[in-house]
Amino acid sequence: MKVVYDAFEGRYSDNPRALYEQMRYRDPGDRHTWLCDPRFADGFPAGVDTVRYGSRAARAALEEADLVVANSHLDFDWDKKPGAVYLQTWHGTPLKRIHHDVLWAPEGVLPRLDLDVARWDYLLSPNAISTPRLRDAFDFRGEVLEVGYPRNDVLVGPQAPAVRARVRAALGIPEHVTAVLYTPTWRDDEFFAGGDVELALDVPAFLRDLPDDVWLLPRLHYKMTGRAAPTADERVVDVSRYPDVHELYLAADVMVTDYSSTMFDFAITGKPLLFFAYDLESYRDTLRGFYFDLEPLAPGPVLRTSEQVLAALRDLDAVRAEHGGRYAEFQRLFAHLDDGHAGERLGWLFRQDDRASLVAVD
Repeated sequence: MKVVYDAFEGRYSDNPRALYEQMRYRDPGDRHTWLCDPRFADGFPAGVDTVRYGSRAARAALEEADLVVANSHLDFDWDKKPGAVYLQTWHGTPLKRIHHDVLWAPEGVLPRLDLDVARWDYLLSPNAISTPRLRDAFDFRGEVLEVGYPRNDVLVGPQAPAVRARVRAALGIPEHVTAVLYTPTWRDDEFFAGGDVELALDVPAFLRDLPDDVWLLPRLHYKMTGRAAPTADERVVDVSRYPDVHELYLAADVMVTDYSSTMFDFAITGKPLLFFAYDLESYRDTLRGFYFDLEPLAPGPVLRTSEQVLAALRDLDAVRAEHGGRYAEFQRLFAHLDDGHAGERLGWLFRQDDRASLVAVD
């Protein structure tokens, strides 16, 4: 069987990575190929078969594949061969509206992406709340597999402490340091305007006003990687190019985000969450839109200024005490399938006989 993987347009990451690492040794006769963006080639392990994302070789690999596993649209021309299966895992529980539900999108983008949706055979859902939203947003008529996200298995697995230690060592983060993972989502208007962007969080104030043992780990959205100026300070470690954000969840001690779906995965860890919602009204009401109101459901404080964020970081014990109840409810709603076995529940996809019988029943 030939399996082709893609994550975030050419990275070694996310649900496709988790499934690949589970299944790569299952059958020695299987061939596993990844689509790769050369800018992120150093994130792929040695020996992994890769072809350049969007190239002729990528198209050929996809058109020969028996199984395609991706976590976003494959936004270039290719034809799925008869009998092949395409699993779209997507890449997060949606708070912000996606695809046909967005409030605004450039002309022609959604019809073009719909060409890829038409190829999907299965769509993965991380929880019961997301299932109808994903189906409706993509107008997807195939089967939605509500089994959880394989990428999150590591967060509750026995290897989690070892992963934390390994990642912190690789990033040069001392054991005593409080690591603040900062994961702002992308803004459609900034992305399509092009050019560099500035971090909304006041980094000079972070460095000036917080103790030396509090470090910042900015992680830009994959669409915005490389579009923010670096900060020359050892306490700011840009992890935007780190292959897999889920390992960073284990390495971090607290997350600052805004409307990113990283909030749902990070909540599995039980660590504090802070929401820097400086443009809440414009993002919610004009730019993108939300599926639910963030403020009453957020498992942490919703803050409007950098000063408020820094104050919360200075007293994380108070954050935990104040938001413990809502945090537990948030986990109940969005993490009910995060039991460490989502990848196992998708193992049948890599067995052609099981897939064939299931497709026949459908």
